[in-house]
Amino acid sequence: MDYECWLLGDSALLLRFGGADVRSANAKVHSAAASLAAARLTGVLAIAPSYAALALTLDLVAVDRAGGVDLLQLRISEVLAVSACAQAPAGREVVIPTHYGGADGPDLDAVARRVGLSSAEVVALHSAASYQVAMIGFQPGFPYLLGLPEQLQLPRRDSVRAQVAAGSVAIAGAQAGIYPSPSPGGWHLLGRTALTLFDPGAAAPSLLLPGDRVRFVPVR
Repeated sequence: MDYECWLLGDSALLLRFGGADVRSANAKVHSAAASLAAARLTGVLAIAPSYAALALTLDLVAVDRAGGVDLLQLRISEVLAVSACAQAPAGREVVIPTHYGGADGPDLDAVARRVGLSSAEVVALHSAASYQVAMIGFQPGFPYLLGLPEQLQLPRRDSVRAQVAAGSVAIAGAQAGIYPSPSPGGWHLLGRTALTLFDPGAAAPSLLLPGDRVRFVPVR
């Protein structure tokens, strides 16, 4: 598995993967993350995937005792060489019941006008697509989703809303996402789900994890 590796500050490593497109690069990221997690390398505290890279947070004391960063990088290369042909593990399929339009999706009609479709056609396109969680970022539990149909891809809004409601289902660029908690936001809001995306008191705080597959199901 081809990748580049360099130090990220004084207590992390960054592994960057290439690919023909963002989906293939992201598949390599998830495959590498699973292999490195299974290897349980000494001194690796956490593994955080993004679209085309992995950040490995390190316990420098443990890394030094185990032979240093150079040896750790060698072990990483050995693990990834073995897993070069491995498929990324299949994530869970998570269904997101979504109420589209109205107060829950204030941008639905405007998006429909911009892409030359009816609001019903936008809902049908958005909910028929199969999405994959590429990464979690922006705020705890916020899923960046790959798989938005090309017909629905628009730049971010010209202005940022001061407050977006928790559960808002949104699109921007080639991405879809769901706001886990109230926050400012500049994405187009198509609808809203009643599901809790992030619960810090739960054993598994984030409803969605990198690699999971997501389907949006319209509800009244």
